Amino acid sequence: MVIHATLCYVLRNGEVLLLKKSAGLFGGGKWNGLGGKVIGGETPERACIREVAEESGLRISDLRYHGLLKFWFGDKLDWIVHVFSTNSFEGELKESPEGMLLWKGLDKIPYDEMWEDDQHWLPLLLRWKSFEGEFYYDVEGKKLLDYKMVL
Repeated sequence: MVIHATLCYVLRNGEVLLLKKSAGLFGGGKWNGLGGKVIGGETPERACIREVAEESGLRISDLRYHGLLKFWFGDKLDWIVHVFSTNSFEGELKESPEGMLLWKGLDKIPYDEMWEDDQHWLPLLLRWKSFEGEFYYDVEGKKLLDYKMVL
C-alpha cells in the first residue's frame, strides 16, 4: 500500500529548520524537513500543520505548496509526498521522540547526511519553485538509482 505523506521546510532569516530522525525510525540518522503520514481523511495541508506541531511544537500557517514527490524502493511505489514550505510560524521549539531539531543556515544544509534525492529538489524549494519528481532507490533505500524531475 502506498503511503501518502507531507514534508515541510520552515524558514526564517536565511535558515531552515531540520529534524535529524531518531535511530530506529524510517530515515533514522538522516536530516530532513518536518512532516509525516496523512491520516484519517486529512488534506495534505492539515496533515502538514499537525505533523509540524507534533514534531516541533510550532504552529505554522501560510503554507506554500511546491509539489509532489514519488519514492520507489525496488519496483514498488512506497511513498507519495506533498512538499510545502512556510516562513509563518508561532511558538517555541520543543523536541519530540521523532528526533533532534536544529536551525541550519541555507548555505550549510548537510546534503551528505540527508536522503540522496534532496539535493535534486530542495534547492528548487529554497528558490520558491514548484516541481514534481520520481526517485528510484534500491530495495533497502540506501542508494538512489535514478530520478526524473519536472519543473
